[in-house]
Amino acid sequence: DHHLPLSFHRRQEELKFSLGLQRLQHRIREIQALREEGPGRDGAMQGPMVPRELPNLILEAMKELEAAKQQVLKRIQIWKRQQQLAGNGAIFEENLAPLQKRCENLFEVYLQLQQQVMAASTELGPELLPRLLERFNEVLSSLVKSSFLVEKQPPQVLKTQTKFQASVRFLLGPRLLKAVPKPYMVRADMVTEKQARELELSNYSSTLSESTGEILHNTVALETNPTSGTCCANFKNVLLKKIKRCERKGSESVTEEKCAVLFSTNVILTPSNISIHLQVLSLPIVVIVHGNQDNNAKATVLWDNAFSDIERVPFVVAERVPWDKMCDTLNLKFMAEVQTTKGLLKEHYFFLAQKIFNDHSASPEDFQNRHVSWAQFNKEILPGRGFTFWQWFDGVLDLTKRCLKSYWSDRLIMGFISKQYVCKLLSMKPDGTFLLRFSDSEIGGVTIAYVIRGKDGSSQVENIQPFSAKDLSIRSLGDRIRDLEQLRNLYPNTPKDQAFGSHYNKEQTGKDGRGYVSTAIKMTVESERWV
Repeated sequence: DHHLPLSFHRRQEELKFSLGLQRLQHRIREIQALREEGPGRDGAMQGPMVPRELPNLILEAMKELEAAKQQVLKRIQIWKRQQQLAGNGAIFEENLAPLQKRCENLFEVYLQLQQQVMAASTELGPELLPRLLERFNEVLSSLVKSSFLVEKQPPQVLKTQTKFQASVRFLLGPRLLKAVPKPYMVRADMVTEKQARELELSNYSSTLSESTGEILHNTVALETNPTSGTCCANFKNVLLKKIKRCERKGSESVTEEKCAVLFSTNVILTPSNISIHLQVLSLPIVVIVHGNQDNNAKATVLWDNAFSDIERVPFVVAERVPWDKMCDTLNLKFMAEVQTTKGLLKEHYFFLAQKIFNDHSASPEDFQNRHVSWAQFNKEILPGRGFTFWQWFDGVLDLTKRCLKSYWSDRLIMGFISKQYVCKLLSMKPDGTFLLRFSDSEIGGVTIAYVIRGKDGSSQVENIQPFSAKDLSIRSLGDRIRDLEQLRNLYPNTPKDQAFGSHYNKEQTGKDGRGYVSTAIKMTVESERWV
């Protein structure tokens, strides 16, 4: 059933939870009825039900309460994982209202069952009652702690001396912090991977010894909004002033070092007066001090978001992943960054596999079962180049986003294709057939390859010097294609004006408003006619 849509699984899971809750409420009514009948009737229920003792019934209800709590915790974990995948461009239903409702409903049932247990304290006896109360405390504590979430994550690539925003939400806050005289303060601290690991191991019961960076404006009130029924702390003006780097592993660079923001507060729950320390970690963050580190930092974040497990030791992630999972990740990222509905195609993945594995003899099927390593992705320099696979791919992303979005969305750019394969495709085509591909040798370049035919029918494929984003800001790609008379048909056989006509800019003619004669920049290609 994994082929069914996600919404189906979600509805199925919601149904399962609400049925479980109804069963639990029915169980509580049974307990109440049994209790009210009193010991005079031997504790037996009337009607067709099998007679059961009150303690057994309560233990069963307790077990169901714990199972329902586990279901809520699992749903919260799934929400967090989906939030992380959204960092790479995945679709994310971020509305927390259904989850909040679920937490509140479970909390109501928790109170009802607790009330019945307290009322039956005599029948339960001095041994069973403390054990049950301990289990109640455990349910409440884990439900409350898990309902403290980062609703709006800080940027995952964070530059020092740059303001950023984030917000945390306490799902049970509106229910538990009703009559607080003054709001609790939530604090934000930077933590290293090692500190995050220690907090996780202590099940977030220990507190942070020292912050690993200096954050300005790092305390904000946790406030309940009666209109929206939410309880949030909004960090609007936060600034990471400086970062204290930690010991790195082996050949690890600063842009592979992951840290996080720890949000924490102490709250006293009403009416029970229990004090609970709430803390939650943001998604992993790579801190940079200079813009030129941005590209490598994005690679670390992309890999971590894509390939981390739903429950993990912070911030452990696989060193090698299946190539098809890598393809899905690159496609998601590409579509999200470029903001297009046109994703990568099978032939694009084949070219990317040849590039990352440096293997031009394998078939597309051979690559499907391979694993790609973090080193191949963004540590090893590509053969004969001065950059890594990710640095090259990110350059293509940036260029497409800035200058080529409409061309890509109209499928006018073949893009991910090797020079050798271009020659193979064009050499059999008529004179002036051309296609567009991303440069192999430069970061962030697009080039035009076209075929020239000699009088004897032999052909030569030319590649025009790649255009950068700067070049395309001076004269657009469509206008450059219009300028070149030697370009006639877009591969396989579409006349260029038909393919690119909607991308041509209107040429200025005559005089402008101030009486000046207008000028235009045109592109020419200096090529000797090949005979």
